[in-house]
Amino acid sequence: MKSLLKWGLRLLTGFIIIVVVAGVWKRTEITRLLAVNSLFSEAKIVNNFSAMGTAFLNARMPKGAATPSALPDGPPMDLPSETAQFVKDRSVTALMVLKNGNVVFEDYYLGTAREDLRISWSVAKSYLSALFGILLAEGAIADINDPVVKYAPSLKGSAYETASIRDVLQMSSGVIFDEDYLKFSSDINKMGRVLALGGSMDKFAAQINESFAAPGEKWQYVSIDTHVIGMVIRGATGRSVIDLLQEKLLLPMGLEDDALYITDGYGVAFVLGGLNLRTRDYARMGQMFLQNGQWNGAQIVPADWVAASTKASANTEAGETGYGYQWWMPADAEPGEYFARGIYGQYIYINQRLNVVIASNAADRQFREDGVFDQILAAFRALAEAA
Repeated sequence: MKSLLKWGLRLLTGFIIIVVVAGVWKRTEITRLLAVNSLFSEAKIVNNFSAMGTAFLNARMPKGAATPSALPDGPPMDLPSETAQFVKDRSVTALMVLKNGNVVFEDYYLGTAREDLRISWSVAKSYLSALFGILLAEGAIADINDPVVKYAPSLKGSAYETASIRDVLQMSSGVIFDEDYLKFSSDINKMGRVLALGGSMDKFAAQINESFAAPGEKWQYVSIDTHVIGMVIRGATGRSVIDLLQEKLLLPMGLEDDALYITDGYGVAFVLGGLNLRTRDYARMGQMFLQNGQWNGAQIVPADWVAASTKASANTEAGETGYGYQWWMPADAEPGEYFARGIYGQYIYINQRLNVVIASNAADRQFREDGVFDQILAAFRALAEAA
């Protein structure tokens, strides 16, 4: 009888432990899911964008022991008259201007600070493009015209089966993917819930099986294309994007703080928008590209890749904003004018003629309204001319 009682107590204790552990696990998932659902709420968006590591699974990328690369101060610039209105209208949280590699303006707004790690959203796509260019030059990837399934065989049978790497770099895969951030049932928001619940982004991509056009035929911005680039990189190298980006891009740039990458439940980086850095470190990226991939006397990104990736080569409609390999160009861009762009107002703007870089972060809940991009581009061009 005592023996049976002892075993009964052990079973009960084990059951209680399982229930408690399961409860904690579910509570963590529920907390992340609630964070996703309130991520862009008016009351929380500013703080959320500087605290993504508390809401999602993530990986830290240490900046290393080296002293941060120099961003010297230059003569302070006089701001154009429209800048204050732009900052207010667009809920800007950080604005930084470099002229000839020197900081001529820097300020932070809405209670944020220089030390904040700010979510990049789709600015992260341009970082992945830079990494891809490095690996292509190193020979890890043979040709951008290779089919994606050569390096990501799990995509066989999906809508990506006949797409080339060039197609996905140019957002011309032709796959059907609903990018409406304001619709709960859209694919982009389903993907956010996959992240929150610790699911697999690779499986999510492999389940996409419908197309609206043949690969390479039409341009349509679908963020899942960038995840496929990440799959190609991992398949070609046998390494994680997190390790590769840190080794080949971030450490050589000499950042001021550790970077943070949001991941799925399998440790795979959310490459289409999950990179978090200080605004000053985004500015370093812009300055390195302005210098054709050079930084601190070293060629970090091949110059020919900088030129190719920032050229309007995708099949966008006439008069539309141009697109290259995960970089944007104004429809009326002058040579050497291009930008990285993320939802809710994240930008790295580069103007080689004027030797100006602008890094800007925001929490702009009206970012998709008519005329918003025109105001932003006009503000950046006015800042570049005045710097």
